[in-house]
Amino acid sequence: MIKIVIAEDQRMLLGALASLLDLEEDMKVVGRASNGEEAVKLVQIHKPDVCIMDIEMPAMSGLEAAEAIKGSGCKVMILTTFARAGYFERAVKAGVNAYLLKDSPSEELALAIRNVMTGRRIYAPELMDEAYGGESNPLTQREKEVLGLIADGKNTKEIASQLYITTGTVRNYISVILDKLGVGNRIEAITRFKEKGWFK
Repeated sequence: MIKIVIAEDQRMLLGALASLLDLEEDMKVVGRASNGEEAVKLVQIHKPDVCIMDIEMPAMSGLEAAEAIKGSGCKVMILTTFARAGYFERAVKAGVNAYLLKDSPSEELALAIRNVMTGRRIYAPELMDEAYGGESNPLTQREKEVLGLIADGKNTKEIASQLYITTGTVRNYISVILDKLGVGNRIEAITRFKEKGWFK
């Protein structure tokens, strides 16, 4: 019997997934979590074979939870709406065994679980295209730092003092960032960066 923990913050979807998997003769859902923290606790308590989780959840994201349970012997499967290269790259680094999209047919999920149990890794094909044929992050490490501080709500002066550079240099960085991302202002830059899943 394959023991499964599911983490999903949308209650209706959590219930539907659990019911679906419980219909499979060789599977049993032993725990349901509504965020990453609960998922980590349930994995420690129930020692499941597989933990299926969403990415964007309160308290702790699915990727953070995957990193936290790495090495526990529990296989991690990400089931998300987001086909973002940045998320996918981080998931691969966290050692997840599968990364599937929620719009996949439901029978594919049970099949993927069985395949993961045999040691295979399953990644949605559109993610492979996006990650290996899609755009890569155009910003340098320093530009990413500057954008990260902007996203944290810091102004030009605060960024300058935190990075030990002049406000003029910060402004130069910002104009290069906007140019590289093809956007008109800081808010659009942050939105674009988030959409691409490039914030780590």
